[in-house]
Amino acid sequence: MKLLVTGGAGFIGSSFIRHLLESHQDIELVNFDCLTYAGNLENLSDLCTDSRYSFVKGDISSLIEVEEALNQEVDAVINFAAETHVDRSILNPSAFVRTNIQGTQVLLEASRRRKVSRFIQISTDEVYGSLKESGRFTEQSPLSPNSPYAASKAGGDLLLRSYHKTYGMDVIITRSCNNYGPYQFPEKLIPLMILNALEDKPLPVYGDGLHVRDWIHVTDHCRALAKVLLEGRPGQIYNIGSNQEEPNLEVVHQILDDLGKSHELVQFVEDRPGHDRRYAIDATLIRTELDWSPQVSFKQGLAETIHWYQENFDWVNNVLSGTYRSYYQQMYENRDETLKGL
Repeated sequence: MKLLVTGGAGFIGSSFIRHLLESHQDIELVNFDCLTYAGNLENLSDLCTDSRYSFVKGDISSLIEVEEALNQEVDAVINFAAETHVDRSILNPSAFVRTNIQGTQVLLEASRRRKVSRFIQISTDEVYGSLKESGRFTEQSPLSPNSPYAASKAGGDLLLRSYHKTYGMDVIITRSCNNYGPYQFPEKLIPLMILNALEDKPLPVYGDGLHVRDWIHVTDHCRALAKVLLEGRPGQIYNIGSNQEEPNLEVVHQILDDLGKSHELVQFVEDRPGHDRRYAIDATLIRTELDWSPQVSFKQGLAETIHWYQENFDWVNNVLSGTYRSYYQQMYENRDETLKGL
């Protein structure tokens, strides 16, 4: 089987590529990525000599570039390519519409024309909106996105549904809870807090810090995606969650405790617009139908993730160098002033 993995230089995409090559000797992978700030080939530098792996630089919004990549007789497309950070979507929604909606449509149309056997869309639990204190999102939960990011992902998901219903394409949508682990770009909560704590910098926490997320280690997510690729039902949506809910403030406190740092480093900042209070995923379908379950506890996974960032400062400095560092500083040092102007 030969796969086109879009966005394969990103956090989850690169983890998925590594997982498949390690666990399936009969799979070949083409990594198609435009290498934006969050795409980093250093994530996969150890695979450069593997004959089953190749890289093509390209943009999923370009039909010409996508069709050229599909000339390699691809059996399936797994679409990780996306703009993913909610803060960035608030500041620049148009980039999210272009990649997450228009780019998804381009990929779908090119895949339909080339008669690709299977198309898997990597989506998010954020398309469901916010939950109250009880209950979990199921695959039948209505879409109710509250940020430009979530809305753009929901738009992409609906395009997949339409291509399945209209053209009979074999498409599958997966919706995961919050991922964490090695190689995550340091704009997301866990790596940002780890790196700030290591340098004794303030740890910015939105609002009261009691926004709840279900956390899954990226390796567990990748195991689930492999199951979906090989055994999933056409047209199905699969929620991927670990039932490990934690308030953001508790996550931050755990990081500080593991590093032996004071909780006084926590700095509460003005909440962001449209901030969802709670996400929680019901993953019963994938657990029962595809015999999958998470293996990494949040406590264990967080400790291992902290250790990885401690041991990989060269990687961190590389991804935050130059324009990356400038944008990172703009987002997090001037964010409050920017959001006040919205």
